[in-house]
Amino acid sequence: MTELAFPPGLILVLGALFVPFLAKLRTVLIIGLPVICLLFVWLLPDSYILRWSFMGFELEPIRVSVIGRLFATVFAVMTLVGGIYASRQATNFELTAALIYAGSAIGVTLAGDLITLFVFWELMAIGSTLVIWAAGHEAAYRASMRYLLIHLLGGVILMAGITGHIVETDSIRVTSLQLESIAQYLILAGFLINAGAPPLSAWIADAYPEASPSGTVFLSAFTTKTAVFTLIVMFPGTWILIPIGIYMIFYGIIYALLENDMRRILAYSIVNQVGFMVTGIGLGTEMAINGAAAHAFAHIIYKALLLMSAGAVLYRTGKRRCTELGGLFQTMPWTTLFGIIGALAISSFPFTSGFVSKSMIAQSAADQHLAIVWFALTAASAGVFLHAGIKFPWYVFFQQDSGLRPPEAPGNMQLAMFIFAFLCLFLGIYPQSLYALLPFTVNYEPYTAAHLVAQFQLLLFAGLAFFVMLPLMKRTLTISLDFDWFYRYLFKTLSMSLIQQASRLGSQLESLSRQNFARLFDGLHRHYGPKGILSRTWPTGSMVLWIAILLGGFLLLDTLG
Repeated sequence: MTELAFPPGLILVLGALFVPFLAKLRTVLIIGLPVICLLFVWLLPDSYILRWSFMGFELEPIRVSVIGRLFATVFAVMTLVGGIYASRQATNFELTAALIYAGSAIGVTLAGDLITLFVFWELMAIGSTLVIWAAGHEAAYRASMRYLLIHLLGGVILMAGITGHIVETDSIRVTSLQLESIAQYLILAGFLINAGAPPLSAWIADAYPEASPSGTVFLSAFTTKTAVFTLIVMFPGTWILIPIGIYMIFYGIIYALLENDMRRILAYSIVNQVGFMVTGIGLGTEMAINGAAAHAFAHIIYKALLLMSAGAVLYRTGKRRCTELGGLFQTMPWTTLFGIIGALAISSFPFTSGFVSKSMIAQSAADQHLAIVWFALTAASAGVFLHAGIKFPWYVFFQQDSGLRPPEAPGNMQLAMFIFAFLCLFLGIYPQSLYALLPFTVNYEPYTAAHLVAQFQLLLFAGLAFFVMLPLMKRTLTISLDFDWFYRYLFKTLSMSLIQQASRLGSQLESLSRQNFARLFDGLHRHYGPKGILSRTWPTGSMVLWIAILLGGFLLLDTLG
């Protein structure tokens, strides 16, 4: 096994390059490559390490850990089911980019050193940008440029932190850090940018909804959850992550409630759900880390399911605003059912995957007697049910009939949604199948009378509040300003102003230069032109006289010297 060991993520990265050239076999590739990758992930022995020497460093492109295998597994499953969903509608370009993106994410989860991690991290940024480009319209291109700008910034910060850390410690190993230096703070900042932490949270809602229906599904799974993985591995128990995570939770809820675009609702919900994970990582106990990891696993599945249902609606109707939708359950019943299952899972409804994962984070806060954190997580759970559990399916599939009668989603989309809907229910009913994959032994029972009663009460009253305040929840054609206003408008305005000033200064310098050159040429022309003093014909006698004067001057100076 040692001789045959190969980073599983590279199976997807290298295999992706064959998709454009084997178009007739692309279905085989997009199904076969993730399956082979998943087999490699599980064939690697526990605690296995592959070492390569490179420029004086001992790289570890593979270091198998329980948490790394967990994330690599769900990433491979996501790639497989996402490929099924995209198999008929996506372009070869998008599928190639998606496989590179997914393979890079898996590469990060199994990387044992910071150099390998950074290489896959940046390759992931390239792949995700290309996934957005694949949508092929102007809004997607503009969003991808803003997306790339943010991730290049994050990459520069992360690289600076890694470089400083190597200089300070002479170590490149991926291990737990304690925030004892500026370099380590920079590494944390680089990870948090990819997690969608403040103030740069808006890139998710800005970029993801502009991708194609299948592209958005891929985008929802890898970037933010890879950041969660790195935070779990390198910054568990870092207290600053608790307020950051809580901010993300309520930020996502508020903006999702204000939003009219169905995919932007779910994009803001990504920030909200990652906030739960970041808070759990900050709590740092074994139960909290288990909860963060389990919730990341469950979130990838149910959020992809929600975006698949939204993507199917967009694919069939061409519409994405809640004000333009409604009544679709009549002709898209399976898409409606799958969307409802995803909405229940994200709302932590009992017997779904969200219930058995998210509740561990809140229980950890209660065990540590952190009352404010517990109350915040409980209130946020009600908010999640409002914006994703009820608002999304209500306005998209029910509410006032829009008159649209689109056909049901294509068969491949329905199959992908069915697989993830089944997993949402299976993991919720049999949580031990998920708990067995977690890094620490799970001593937690989600299905107690107290947990069930409390959760049903929370969901019941949150649902009641939604329908009581339904007139206030009515969507309008508005724009919610976010921090991205600064780099979408303010920075653009400032840059255009600087360009205009620079252009004006350049014109002035050009004019001044022309004037100076004109004076220089006029002077040269006066002296060396046809009528210039230095161009005239001088009589021989005058020349002999001047030569004699000069020689006399030299003799006089020599005598005096």
